[in-house]
Amino acid sequence: MTAPAAALLPNAKDVRDLLEGLFGKDVVVAPGDPVSLNDKPAVAVYVDPTMATTALCLVDIRLAAWFAGALALLPKGGLEDAIDEGELSEMHLEVVYEVVNVAASMFNGEGVNHSKLYKLHAPGEAVPGDIAGLSAAFNRIDLRVDVAGYGSGDLSIVLAH
Repeated sequence: MTAPAAALLPNAKDVRDLLEGLFGKDVVVAPGDPVSLNDKPAVAVYVDPTMATTALCLVDIRLAAWFAGALALLPKGGLEDAIDEGELSEMHLEVVYEVVNVAASMFNGEGVNHSKLYKLHAPGEAVPGDIAGLSAAFNRIDLRVDVAGYGSGDLSIVLAH
C-alpha cells in the first residue's frame, strides 16, 4: 500500500470552475501578482489529517469582499465601504470562510492526502511565523480574479511542499 501523495497545485481553470459553480456568476481568472502579507490579505490555512499545513490561500481584501458579495448576494456599495475601511465585518468573514472551505476540494482527489480548512485569518490579522514564511514559498499560483457584477482582486495559492 502506498502513502497518499501530497496535494497538487490547482490551475487557473480549476479555480474558475470552482468559483463559477459556487457563485452562479461568470468569473474570469488570469495570471496575477503574488499576494503578500504586506497587502493584509485574508489567509486560509489548510491541513492534512496529521495537522501538517498543506496549503495556503491568500485573498486580498478586495477579492474577499467580492467573494462575500457574490455568495451572499450583498450589495456592492456596502462592500466598497468595507474595502475603503480596510476591514470586513464578521458576516463578510463568515461568507469568505465558506468560499475558502469549499476551495479545499481543489487540493483533494484520488490518491491525494486529504486537506481541510483549518483556519481563516481575517485581513490584517497577524499570522504565525511558520505561516508567514510559507506565504512566500515558490510552489504557488498567483491569479487575478474578476467576479461578474462585483470586481476583481488578487488570489495566491501556495503549497507547503
